[in-house]
Amino acid sequence: MEVNENLSEKAQYDYKLVRRAVDNGDQKAYAELMGRYRDSIYFMLLKMINNKDDAEDLTIEAFGKAFHRLHQYTPNYAFSTWLFKIASNNCIDWIRKQKKKLLSIDNPIGTEDGDEMTIEIRSHGLDPADVVIKDQKAGIMREVVEKLKPRYRTLIELRYYKEYSYEEIADELDLPLGTVKAQLFRAREFLMNMLDHRKDHI
Repeated sequence: MEVNENLSEKAQYDYKLVRRAVDNGDQKAYAELMGRYRDSIYFMLLKMINNKDDAEDLTIEAFGKAFHRLHQYTPNYAFSTWLFKIASNNCIDWIRKQKKKLLSIDNPIGTEDGDEMTIEIRSHGLDPADVVIKDQKAGIMREVVEKLKPRYRTLIELRYYKEYSYEEIADELDLPLGTVKAQLFRAREFLMNMLDHRKDHI
C-alpha cells in the first residue's frame, strides 16, 4: 500500500482505513472513519445552515455520499479535505433546493375555497430498499449504526430492528410524521450505500 509521504500521520492512518474499507469491505473501518469525522463535519454544517436537525441530516448524507464514492479517493491530499469538500458541496446543493422548495409535507396547504389539504406520503409496509436493510441487519451495519447520533440510532433501531411503522415511530418519539420520513429516508440512503459496498466484496 503506497501512502503519500507528504500526508500527515493522521491522514496516512485515514488512508489505511480507506483501503481496508474499499479492499476488504471492512465495516469497522467505515465506522472508524465516521467516528473520527462525524462531529467536525456536523459542526461545519451547523455553521453553514444554523439548524441542528438539518445539520444532522446532512452529516448522514455526506457520509453516505463519501462512502459511496470511497473507491474514487486518492491520497494526493488528506481524506478529511476530500470528505469536507463533499459535505460542503452537498450542503450548498441542499440550500439551493430549499430555496426552490415551496411545499412542506408537514404543513397544510390552503385551497382556493378555503379548505386545507395535506400531502400524504404512502408509508404502509416496507418498500424494497427497507426489506434489503431488514434482511441484512444482523451484524453487518451494527458497527456503523452504533456511531450515529442517538436520535438517528433510535430511528433506525425502531424501524429496522423493532419494525415499527412510520406512524408508530412518530408517536413514540413525538415527532411530526414528515420529519420521521425525511430523516429515515436519509439514514436509509446512507445504509444502502454501505450495503452496496459490501455486495461488491462478497
